[in-house]
Amino acid sequence: MAERAKDNAEEAADFETAIAECGFGFFNLFILCSAVPCLTAMVFSASALSYVMPSAECDLDLSIVDKGMLHAVTYAGMIISAVPWGFIADTIGRRPVLIAGGWLDGFFVLCASLSQDTAQLMAFKFFDGFIICGPFAVVVSYLAEFHGKQHRPYIMLFVGLCVSIGSMLLPLLAYVLLPVPILFKVASMKFRTWQVFLAVSSLPSLLSGLLHIFLPESPKFLMSQGNYKKALDSFQRIYKLNKRKSRDSYPIKRLTDPTPDRSDDLDSTGRSSTLKERFSRAKRKFLDGIRQLKPMFSNPYLAISLQVYCLHFCQIMCVNSVRLWLPQIFATMNAMDSLGANDTSMCAVLDHNANTKSMDEEEKMVECALVGRRSLDMGFRNRSWNWSGWFSDHLSLHAVPSGRESHTDLYFVKTSLVTMIVSAVYLTMMGICATTIIGMSVVIFPTLMRTMVLLLIMTFGRLGSVSGNMLLPIFMQLSCLAPFLWLCSLMSIAFLFSLFLKVDDQQSLN
Repeated sequence: MAERAKDNAEEAADFETAIAECGFGFFNLFILCSAVPCLTAMVFSASALSYVMPSAECDLDLSIVDKGMLHAVTYAGMIISAVPWGFIADTIGRRPVLIAGGWLDGFFVLCASLSQDTAQLMAFKFFDGFIICGPFAVVVSYLAEFHGKQHRPYIMLFVGLCVSIGSMLLPLLAYVLLPVPILFKVASMKFRTWQVFLAVSSLPSLLSGLLHIFLPESPKFLMSQGNYKKALDSFQRIYKLNKRKSRDSYPIKRLTDPTPDRSDDLDSTGRSSTLKERFSRAKRKFLDGIRQLKPMFSNPYLAISLQVYCLHFCQIMCVNSVRLWLPQIFATMNAMDSLGANDTSMCAVLDHNANTKSMDEEEKMVECALVGRRSLDMGFRNRSWNWSGWFSDHLSLHAVPSGRESHTDLYFVKTSLVTMIVSAVYLTMMGICATTIIGMSVVIFPTLMRTMVLLLIMTFGRLGSVSGNMLLPIFMQLSCLAPFLWLCSLMSIAFLFSLFLKVDDQQSLN
């Protein structure tokens, strides 16, 4: 029996067998905790300016177009960096992206907090979006590649939970910090509450970069590169922490992988290949990947992918055009209440925001004096509608017409309470639609093109965010009705696209 066990141990094991022998324990808990700051940092990068805007507009003298550009510029950075980050992660590794990306993103967020004018803030937020796209995309793969079949299905649930928690932590942070009057000088630079808020929002990125220093490279990635020695070392490290046993007692001694053997990447001395050789292999992999994606441009996948891209583009344009402006809307409602305005309807609020530049200096000083109070109200209200993220995994595309109706209802609201309720329903319905699109695409498209299709779907969504936040201020300046007609038209187009998407969600993966 002992000899038979020894023979089994000497047999080459695939990834699933090797990771199953490691079990689930302290290492898995640590890697999940390390992922939380990274996932939270993505939410902070995309949404922090929404809470800063009501305060910063007085200090930076922002026009409504400036606000739209500031909302859009982070997503512009994400769009530009999506493909390069994916290429780097698949050639150099997951761990370097998570470490370098975390530290770099934290650095640019801190630089944004030092901004003294609109151009500086816009530039640093662009680089913030450019950098955070990499770690956010990589962390999901990184988590999945450290878990076996038994626990892997729960990774996406965990990721969604972390994003929802981040969506609630940000308004809570705004609720606590933004009402506090802070003003101090360092040399010729002035620093106010909203800049301190931005500086604090850099902590998740910095913490993410720090925690991933203590984690190994993904063993699945190392195996796909043919570096079985380092992969086995990673497995032994996981085994030691989870089982509380020595590394030598790990029962797997040799590894194998279903992908072609790339052990020739190491020479006879065991020396790692040079940087030039690695990039040469990366170039070959890139060209092979392009050839694998050719079916994307032929039937039946071309027509389906175009429908999905257009549907997600319209949905995310509508979602983020409303979501990113809600803190500004609530803050303006509170300011108008404090000034004794009789009309606090949605049209009155939009007109007020659109005509801010035409206010004289005295009126602007009175309104800016209410920043602390309106920021307090803003944080309280936005905690409520951010709960909608918790429910986005449980319904389907039938929510599209409901989202369209909720959006139309916003035009008729008269009070901040009704605005909060209607916007929460609207964002919940649209969140359901966006999540459903991602889930459907996993089933529709085959493995060799699935990652690229998902990447393109998210890119089209971010492109919608950029377009929406640049166009919404223009429509707001035209009339009160114009932005609602525009967004309602987009929702109707999305609804029509959804009618032609017929997917059996019980089918097996291609």
